[in-house]
Amino acid sequence: MREGETIKQLSTKVVYANAWMTVREDEVERPDGSRGIFGYVDKPDFALVIPMERDGFHLVEEYRYPVRRRSWSFPQGTAVAPTPEDMAKTELAEETGLRARAWTRLGALDNAHGLATQRLHVYLATGLETGTAGREHTEQDMRQRWVSRAAFEDMLRAGEVGDSGSVAAYALLTLYERVTPASG
Repeated sequence: MREGETIKQLSTKVVYANAWMTVREDEVERPDGSRGIFGYVDKPDFALVIPMERDGFHLVEEYRYPVRRRSWSFPQGTAVAPTPEDMAKTELAEETGLRARAWTRLGALDNAHGLATQRLHVYLATGLETGTAGREHTEQDMRQRWVSRAAFEDMLRAGEVGDSGSVAAYALLTLYERVTPASG
């Protein structure tokens, strides 16, 4: 066991796998010696970008098949890149066409720590320059728009931004702004 672990993995097996994820089932032993199983999803980490300018944000909206509805969020995704910041730069350019002169790492969070291994790396992008989006085929229905901070908060309250990563990223931004003067 690794330091800090209290549950010992006895075995692991892949129950399902595709290009985007692997579902595993592990046999485990708890500290009291009892045994059980954990099912979880192995997914690569992803980057989420808060593109901020003029006291507002650039958002993207697309149809999210698992929840069967369109949803607004900050640009995000997994890209082949050497670092999380490079992944963030790729995702911002692909989804919005925007490039940023300044990048600030706001933190990393567990995406769904009871269900998946995936982490999200949150970045603030400022000094934005426009360009052409290079969306993937699967993002063909994606829309983009700039909203003021007040409008964004209204969208949060109305449930138009229901993506937990975007909500958590906004909380990280708010905390960052409390301790960093003139961050926008």
